Amino acid sequence: MFSGIIAATGRITRIEPRESGLTLTIAAGDLDLGDVAVGDSIACGGVCLTVVALTGQSFTVDVSRETLNCTVGLDGMHDVNLEKALRLADRLGGHLVSGHVDGVGEVVKFERIGESHELVVRSPQALAKYIARKGSISVDGVSLTTNTVDGAEFSVNLIPHTVEVTTLKRLKPGSRVNLEVDLIARYVERMLVG
Repeated sequence: MFSGIIAATGRITRIEPRESGLTLTIAAGDLDLGDVAVGDSIACGGVCLTVVALTGQSFTVDVSRETLNCTVGLDGMHDVNLEKALRLADRLGGHLVSGHVDGVGEVVKFERIGESHELVVRSPQALAKYIARKGSISVDGVSLTTNTVDGAEFSVNLIPHTVEVTTLKRLKPGSRVNLEVDLIARYVERMLVG
């Protein structure tokens, strides 16, 4: 589990194709790997991945074909948002994020408004029912609160700090992003449907 509070941005520095997917090496940037061990989980762009090797300030993960089919941002050498898995004693500053991407959305608008930015994303239609006004959503691993919801489109306000310390600053209309809806919404639906 994660909180959606990004600890650092890293960079995918090596991509090795495998029969069953890819092996990625990620330079961890300012993420402290001192307490990370092989087998630990790190969210990379909102995707929960397992560390299979550590070298200095880099780590290696295997990405399955299924994960690549359901996500974006793991098949090129660029920056990714990073967050280590929560420990039971950690603060939950964002919301509960599993790192299991529900779908890929498309940026409709990314515009500076005063000191902040407005981000409007179109989610897949199947996810729209889980997105509520003033609800929680994860965009590329970043815990955000929706401002408005109109059909499959939702908007969020990004404060300057969020733009500065995450990869969201590189977004533009047409960009594709990993979305994870609020866990509680999925469980409520399951309980109602039976």
